[in-house]
Amino acid sequence: MIDSVRSALSAAVAQAAPPVPEFHSTEARVAYLRWLGAASPLLLRRKPEWSERREFLDTVWYESRRAGLDTALVLGLIEVESNFRRFAISVAGARGYTQVMPFWTRVLGDGDASRLFHMQTNLRFGCVILRHYLDRERGDLFLGLGRYNGSRGQAPYPNAVLAARRRWDFSAA
Repeated sequence: MIDSVRSALSAAVAQAAPPVPEFHSTEARVAYLRWLGAASPLLLRRKPEWSERREFLDTVWYESRRAGLDTALVLGLIEVESNFRRFAISVAGARGYTQVMPFWTRVLGDGDASRLFHMQTNLRFGCVILRHYLDRERGDLFLGLGRYNGSRGQAPYPNAVLAARRRWDFSAA
């Protein structure tokens, strides 16, 4: 398993441009465009430049779906972890949008922690790690999010992410 994850992460580092969304139907494309239209205004204050905002949302959408995660959950996690700051560094040393600890680059990548500031790399690491923890917890969001944050069994972090997730869930819209 680690070799396949390492290969996927290496590909993310090598791919400079954001992924281009592909759709199996016109309805799927329309649903994506509606989602993009709803999500974009919420990021306007944090990412005023349209091209940067679009690239970020395209990448979050792609990486979350690639990992089998709810896009609203990933956006909620990013909001809580870094408040959408690309170069955020925590007191513990976690980096980037999804606040990935540098040791993960040694476990899954080439050991270069500076790559955690590359948007697609950071989002891919964060999504793969969250997916791993959710799988370990048999899909339990509360416990999986707690593992991601290192606070398993404690309510504040999972509750914060789940509250932020509700702000990014446009399925009822």
